[in-house]
Amino acid sequence: MASVATHPINDFRPAKNPEILQLYSFPTPNGIKVSALLEELGVDYEAHTISIMRDDQFNPGFLAINPNNKIPALIDPTGDSSVELFESASILIYLAEKYGKFLPASGTARAETLNWLMWQMGGLGPMLGQFGHFYKFAADKVKDPYAVNRYTDEAKRFLGVLDKHLEGKDFVAAGEYTIADMAIWPWLKVVDFYGGEEVLGMADYKNVTRYLETHLARPASQAALNIPDRNG
Repeated sequence: MASVATHPINDFRPAKNPEILQLYSFPTPNGIKVSALLEELGVDYEAHTISIMRDDQFNPGFLAINPNNKIPALIDPTGDSSVELFESASILIYLAEKYGKFLPASGTARAETLNWLMWQMGGLGPMLGQFGHFYKFAADKVKDPYAVNRYTDEAKRFLGVLDKHLEGKDFVAAGEYTIADMAIWPWLKVVDFYGGEEVLGMADYKNVTRYLETHLARPASQAALNIPDRNG
């Protein structure tokens, strides 16, 4: 793997300090997850805008990190050799293990955290993403209501699972704030961007609403909503 200074991404998004963590992202739910963790950790990093509105994710420099052309991606040049990462959950786990925070080291607490992280990756995120696509972005393109109905129902089902699990809890796993929470709350926040709060009945999920408000209020969460600068 190339160092940051000689990596193809440096021609597209040059690093000011190639010796620190380099984040290539956009403030969508998947991007916000990693920004939230980096802000919580308080480590030095640079955030580079990969605008999905400008198709930056197809730039050869970015594809050299993530051939799947999706944000976020990260280069860690701080170890013995440079490490390149893509997929938000992979980045979250890597950083949590590197810095020894927000992911229990072993046992039931770790397993529970990873369970809920993968639940978000494989279920809540994709279902809410498809709901948003068909409900907001493709509303004028699809006459058959099947897709909207399917993903609305599935999104509601996942919200119901989470609401029940959160009864009497502030965190989804381990009794503390973890990378699982950082993966989940940005996807709950995006529902208002989709204009889907009413159709999904968000007000009916009292525990989910409380949970989102609690974690959205964290200073690191507020900062992460705008990292990187979407206009950068």
